[in-house]
Amino acid sequence: MSVTDRPVHPPNASDSETGESEAEASAALSPDETFHILQTFRRRESIRYLLERDGPVKMRDVAEHVAAREHKTTVAELTSAQRQRVYIPLYQSHLPKLDTAGVIEYDKPRGIVRPTERLESFRPYLEATTAPTDAEPDRADREASPNGQRRSVAGLGAIVALLLAIAAEALQASGVVLGAVIAALVLVAVAVF
Repeated sequence: MSVTDRPVHPPNASDSETGESEAEASAALSPDETFHILQTFRRRESIRYLLERDGPVKMRDVAEHVAAREHKTTVAELTSAQRQRVYIPLYQSHLPKLDTAGVIEYDKPRGIVRPTERLESFRPYLEATTAPTDAEPDRADREASPNGQRRSVAGLGAIVALLLAIAAEALQASGVVLGAVIAALVLVAVAVF
């Protein structure tokens, strides 16, 4: 929910008027909610960036930081395509998810991201993980990159080649060996995709 969608209550509103107590409003996220938020590299890096800043930041700055980390480069060396591949998912998905969870207030039309009190609860999790320089993008984020796509295509090509060799009877194998090859192909397919 964006900042403009949030209900506005006067500062002196009582619990009965707002329908929720201050404790409920600032209640910590459940472990499942926390781990779901931290599930993707882009959300983790967005949170890490916001924890290092004081006050509101421009969404574009968050996107550039995440793109630089994802591509293991600096903001100055990012290409336009690298920026855009990160900016769009942050704009459409990741930042709205953080806003809905109450971790940030995301003013989408203005492109402003404001941390909330809940943001600080992520610090121990991020400090307990590998250092930011050792972070690696998640599988979905990696596969969205050209290198990830090449690996996927190469893996698919290997699977197709083996299946064609079996179908053309170029590989003479017993039923047990054939079953083992098919099982291996399935494992490769799961690992690649």
